[in-house]
Parts: sequence; structure tokens; C-alpha cells
Amino acid sequence: MPPVKPYEISTDRSRLDVALIHDFLRTSYWAQGIPRSVVERAIKNSLCFGAYLDGRQVGFARVISDFATIAYLADVFVVPGQRGKGISKLMMRAIVEHPDLQGLRRIVLVTKDAHGLYEQFGFTPLAKPGDFMTIHKPDIYRDGRMG
Repeated sequence: MPPVKPYEISTDRSRLDVALIHDFLRTSYWAQGIPRSVVERAIKNSLCFGAYLDGRQVGFARVISDFATIAYLADVFVVPGQRGKGISKLMMRAIVEHPDLQGLRRIVLVTKDAHGLYEQFGFTPLAKPGDFMTIHKPDIYRDGRMG
């Protein structure tokens, strides 16, 4: 479904509404309780994509990468009032077509509920999940032990 209104996708960090991003992430299932300082550091060290309507941010995604071999897609969201209008697809298209992310061997992500979106852009379940390992600290923001 094409977007109803003219949404803009930008990687200009200076345009990001950090308060909006933090407010969303701190209540998300994947980053509940995340401190603003951690969000600010994550933004500083990532390739960020903002979605805008009339200059107001309505979506966000970030990519962590060495820009040579691998990338990790994280923190993808669209604010509730703007969902279902094609914004996430616009962001995903901008991400997979971004010049700095071409030629990578692997792009990974973790999602609980958006498999259908990511499949449209070539993502598939892990072929060999047993090859992957993780250090996962889901309560780190609540424990107060983050860096």
C-alpha cells in the first residue's frame, strides 16, 4: 500500500527527535526502561533513519555496521498514529538501498512480531540457528548495570 501522504526518509542525525525516540523505546518490548543516555549513545554510533511528515518525526530505525561485511538492524518503529500507511516499508527500502550498506555479507535483526515486513525485503529465518550465539541481558536497563 503506497503512503497516503508525502513522507520523507532522512539519515541526518541532527533532525532526529531524541525525546520521541527515547519515549518510544523505553516502553517497547525490546528496550523497556532504556535510559536516555544509552539511546543518545546508540544514535551517535549508528546509521539512523528518520521518517518525517511535515517535518515531524513519525518513524525511526538504526543500523549498526562495519560497512564492509555485516550490519544489524535495530529499533525499527512507527509512532502509533501513523502505522498502516507504508512508512515502515519506506524506511526499509531506504535501508536496503542505502549506498553504505551495499555488498554486505550479512544483515541480521531480531523481531517478535514483524516477520512479514522484513520478508518483503529479503530477510529469512536463520538457516542454521545453531551456528549463532548470543550474550543476552534482557533486564540490563532495570538492573542498572548498563555501560
